[in-house]
Amino acid sequence: MPKTSTPAKKVKAKAKETPLMQQFNSIKEKHPGALLLFRVGDFYETFGEDAVVASKILGIVLTKRANGSASHIELAGFPHHSIDVYLPKLVRAGQRVAICDQLEDPKMTKTIVKRGVTELVTPGVSYNDNILQQKSNNYLASVFFDKMGYGIAFLDISTGEFMVSQGNRDYIDKLLQSFKPAEVIFQRDKRNQFSEDFGDSFYTFHLDEWIYGYDYAYEKITHHFDTTSLKGFGIENMKLAIMAAGGAMHYIHSTHHNDVKHISNIARIEDEKYVWLDRFTVRNLELIQPNHEGGKALIDIIDRTQSPMGGRLLKKWMVMPLKEPVVINQRLEVVEYFVKNFAKADTCRESIHEVGDLERLISKVALAKVSPKEVVQLKRALIACNKVKELAMETKNDHLIELADGINPSAKIIEKIDRELMDEPSAVLNKGNVISDGINEELDDLRNLAFSGKDYLLQIQKREIERTGITSLKVAFNNVFGYYLEVTNKYKDQVPEEWIRKQTLVNAERYITDELKVYEEKILSAEERILALETQIYTDLVISLAQYIQPIQVNAQIIAKIDCLLSFSSISRDKKYCKPVVDDSMVIDIKNGRHPVIECQLPIDEPYIPNDIYLDRDDQQILIITGPNMSGKSAVLRQTALISIMAQMGCFVPASKATLGIVDKVFTRVGASDNISSGESTFMVEMNETASILNNISDRSLILLDEIGRGTSTYDGISLAWSITEFIHNHPLAKAKTLFATHYHELNEMEGELPRIKNFNVSIKEVDKKIVFLRKLKKGGSAHSFGIHVAKLAGMPVTVLERSEKILAELEEQRSHGDTGKKVRPSKKSEELQLSIFSLDDPKLAQIKEMLINLELNTLTPIDAMMKLHEIQQLLKKD
Repeated sequence: MPKTSTPAKKVKAKAKETPLMQQFNSIKEKHPGALLLFRVGDFYETFGEDAVVASKILGIVLTKRANGSASHIELAGFPHHSIDVYLPKLVRAGQRVAICDQLEDPKMTKTIVKRGVTELVTPGVSYNDNILQQKSNNYLASVFFDKMGYGIAFLDISTGEFMVSQGNRDYIDKLLQSFKPAEVIFQRDKRNQFSEDFGDSFYTFHLDEWIYGYDYAYEKITHHFDTTSLKGFGIENMKLAIMAAGGAMHYIHSTHHNDVKHISNIARIEDEKYVWLDRFTVRNLELIQPNHEGGKALIDIIDRTQSPMGGRLLKKWMVMPLKEPVVINQRLEVVEYFVKNFAKADTCRESIHEVGDLERLISKVALAKVSPKEVVQLKRALIACNKVKELAMETKNDHLIELADGINPSAKIIEKIDRELMDEPSAVLNKGNVISDGINEELDDLRNLAFSGKDYLLQIQKREIERTGITSLKVAFNNVFGYYLEVTNKYKDQVPEEWIRKQTLVNAERYITDELKVYEEKILSAEERILALETQIYTDLVISLAQYIQPIQVNAQIIAKIDCLLSFSSISRDKKYCKPVVDDSMVIDIKNGRHPVIECQLPIDEPYIPNDIYLDRDDQQILIITGPNMSGKSAVLRQTALISIMAQMGCFVPASKATLGIVDKVFTRVGASDNISSGESTFMVEMNETASILNNISDRSLILLDEIGRGTSTYDGISLAWSITEFIHNHPLAKAKTLFATHYHELNEMEGELPRIKNFNVSIKEVDKKIVFLRKLKKGGSAHSFGIHVAKLAGMPVTVLERSEKILAELEEQRSHGDTGKKVRPSKKSEELQLSIFSLDDPKLAQIKEMLINLELNTLTPIDAMMKLHEIQQLLKKD
């Protein structure tokens, strides 16, 4: 918010504010978009509008405090030690939170305590464990808009991961949907364009345009990495990506995060290495998130990782499957080894569980935000890494041995932490009991003085009892008087004259002596010096650990990879998945394929009905799959894509056998839903997704189409579906493998006209006018949709079902009338048929129409409505 001149009256009002509120307002002006947590003594306070917002989010009491002669101001606060409880709630509610701390000891100043913002926490910039999700990255995304395209950077301050890329709108949209950043920043003047291009689902913040200048961004990045160019990172010529990355680095520093040595690399997202999964496909296949409440995504089924960093990596593998058969098969071989040697695999998984979140632990070291307990956990994590290395090196799998060989033993770090820190140190440094004995001679001497105090006090107590004869005498301590002698009233006449009385109680009196005061000063000064020494030694230890950030990050990355492969082996062994053959062929040949998610959700006694799928570019490029709703068409489509994706991640697949040629793009048009809030109908969403497919297909694409054209009139839909299928079949450059599930049985005629189209249907059995879904794919088209049967299963009223059958018969008769038995073809001109129940020549329906038109809805009571419905129902029941 730009500063403006202050009117005279306002200056006068401000002068009447208390010094504390003047200080608050001064700091608040520098962070206008943030909620300010203002440290006052043992509390974090919020004032004014911040207090109103905080009280609602946190459920804390909103009160008022005097503000000099400037009336009152709203106030809400909480104890400073509860910040880890309240801060996450504020951030999760979408607040940017500026933490303002006391920068000096209140005892050392006679004026107002100096305060300043020490950290600005935003949804995308946080390392607080209570804010972060263990198995999800917390990315800050920075987007740069340019006439030539877009640049993008993803930065996770909690792990140090920094990635960049650049491309067109669709590519940037795909990355945003895949990585799901917690916060997106971009140029201030691009707010409308961002919303138009990428929607309104992201938490966003806007920066001044100058921050995205190329020279500034280049200098910002090279200064951080202490290099003269960016050639070593492979991004020297990625101008748009560099400007996006510069914006991210500026934002990190502007939020008071300056110690970020753990951001030790910047990598290009090599899109040519990964399968293209657009945002429609990631959503439609439910890879990361289910589309329905209570549902399960693929990640929920196959994620059996033991470490948070393994879980985070698995998500990246899922949205970025590989395209290189050599690398894919290396992963598959490791999975195969673990499947066959499950005892060793289980031992390895136990060790990885002990590693914990090594990636975020070492990041806290760089940020100097690591606690003594966490440093000890770092030691244990590194010891567990070595166990994993030993287990892997004992195997005969070359790729696993190569992976494990990269784990740094970190012997010096382990030894240093083990020597300098206690085995179970305090969670907080200022509580003491952190540094081991024998590390610092002065520290040991002070501890002897401080902690032998109880013995010394007992000696005083015993000596004075003997000297005075006061058998109830005891030595105690409180914060008001320090150490004192307490004597019950029965013995107060026996108190020596040199004792100084300090307090009278109901049944006793308390005294101090010169000896106790001298001893107290020694103890208190010793405790202060112990804390200072422990703090210095611990700080030096953390600084020394920061030198090993990069090798420990490498350890974390290797452990995460092994963790993912172990996860694959675990699900593959339990669910009897098979090792796929992945090669450069153009064939997808799946025997007894199953849907991995549906299979896991079936009752124990209900088997999954598997299906075969064969696709190639020469004879069977497109499968037209017909069959009624609920028969399993969509499951067949989805499982084919999921099997290909799982294989190219390096996982075994739910099938008895699978030979899979590399797929470079997976497109889906499955189950579009209305986007009313954006003004888009089902049909518009459907057409947008389909257009994206047709404009981007390649020779190795896998396309899934489910019910294309159902959002418009019958003949419009058939015409579109026919034309789309022809386009894919006759594409001059790409013979994309396609599965097309449809209700339009007219499309079955395409098999006779286009050589690489084959008809299949999901079989059903009809028994006494009832249908049984067999869920088995077989050759040939289906002649009926059995929609009325499905409606019956759904519990539709009998009168509606009976009437539907009559209407269907009439429509079929009208459709074939005068057409010599041939079915309607989309290539022939037909009169538009919009299915309207009132367009039929039926006197009853005409009567019902008249009744409905004449209803006075504004005066109709619920009872009147029920009676009118009853009247209509009785009319329909009459023969």
